Amino acid sequence: MAEEEYEIAGLHEKLLEEEAEKGQLAQKIALLTAILATIGAIFSYQSGAKQNEALFLKNQSILKQSEASDAWGYYQAKSTKAHLDQLALVLVTDPAQKARFQADLQKQQTQQAEQLKKAQALQEESRRLSEESEKVLRPHERMALAMTLIQIAVAMASITVLTQRRWLLAVSLVSALGGIGLAISTWL
Repeated sequence: MAEEEYEIAGLHEKLLEEEAEKGQLAQKIALLTAILATIGAIFSYQSGAKQNEALFLKNQSILKQSEASDAWGYYQAKSTKAHLDQLALVLVTDPAQKARFQADLQKQQTQQAEQLKKAQALQEESRRLSEESEKVLRPHERMALAMTLIQIAVAMASITVLTQRRWLLAVSLVSALGGIGLAISTWL
């Protein structure tokens, strides 16, 4: 009979094997963490860009509302002047003065009508910009949440390496996939 060789692994060899396994796990998780950090950076950039765009639009909305307020003030001034011209027409008896006040009244009423249109247009533009700002901001909120899920995934991967609890890696992957899915949903 041929001699069969049995290899009996010593404690030292078992420890070396375990350390090699830990090293492979650590390398895989380091790679996963680097990929997740890159994805997180992209999400963070996208989120910030949307937030900046929304802030710009909101500022434009506020500027238009300020212009609309000025236009409404000018409209009120023209209205007051027209009322004064109407009062003067009632009180003045001289035909030359009446004609002057009548001409001024017509001028004020024409300018008042123009100012009304301008104020309404500015107010509508302000409302439109405000709504657009809110629309642009919605993806920012999702991207920020996606970034949070990616950060949780990175943290769970790191804890996996430290504790050697492989089930934490599954938690990390689920969190990462949730973040990626949420980010993708902002583009759809």
